[in-house]
Amino acid sequence: MSHRRCGVDADAEAEDYDVDREAGADSGSAIAEFALIGSLLALVLAGTLQIGLVIHVRNTVIDSAVAGARQASLADQSNADGKRLTSELITVSVGERYAQSITVTTARHGQDDVVEVRVRTPLPVLGLWGPAEVWDLSGRSIVEDVDRD
Repeated sequence: MSHRRCGVDADAEAEDYDVDREAGADSGSAIAEFALIGSLLALVLAGTLQIGLVIHVRNTVIDSAVAGARQASLADQSNADGKRLTSELITVSVGERYAQSITVTTARHGQDDVVEVRVRTPLPVLGLWGPAEVWDLSGRSIVEDVDRD
């Protein structure tokens, strides 16, 4: 005896049911996929922005230390002037927290005296917050000597 009812093949009807069930299995997964991919992309973007901020802070502090060393190396300036300038530049650009530990020293390298401004500053881990005095950044400049012939 044939399994036909009203002229419909039972095997074809079963195949249609399987196709409908498979299409329904993915129903609603686009929402979950969007949420997961959106979260992942947000984390990647936040990480990229944080790396950019870290590089900006590092370069700004180094540039400020070099400017302070250059200031202190001038013939009519002192190490205190270089320290003051370094502190002002760092405070204005990235914040007072980053200008807490600044040392200015003069050392002899070969035939020249060199002023070195050393800044110990926090590492910005989350925004501008992070562990204190992790980075040891410095800038150097040769001391101007107006007495030489």
